[in-house]
Amino acid sequence: MNEPKPEISLADFQQKIKAMYYEKDVVRGVDGTFMWLMEEIGELAAALRGDDRENLAAEFADVLAWLATIANVADIDLSKAISEKYGSGCPGCSRLVCTCPNEEKP
Repeated sequence: MNEPKPEISLADFQQKIKAMYYEKDVVRGVDGTFMWLMEEIGELAAALRGDDRENLAAEFADVLAWLATIANVADIDLSKAISEKYGSGCPGCSRLVCTCPNEEKP
């Protein structure tokens, strides 16, 4: 029987991705890596239309992995970036539950 895998923080995930793939990623560069991310987003879009939850979860994981890859190549700490932008709430209205008009981003 498979034991459950431990939860992983975003910072740990980004470091794990870096350890596994950084040498290849830095050679490919941001532009090449971005194209792989776009391909994975397309696969996620297709999975969202289906009913295979296992595949859907895998596609979300792939998108996050390629995003972490680009962040590594661009030397961006995702945890820090998220904390700075969203740590105090919505960047538009500064509330924990967004009250921005629906026509506006976010």
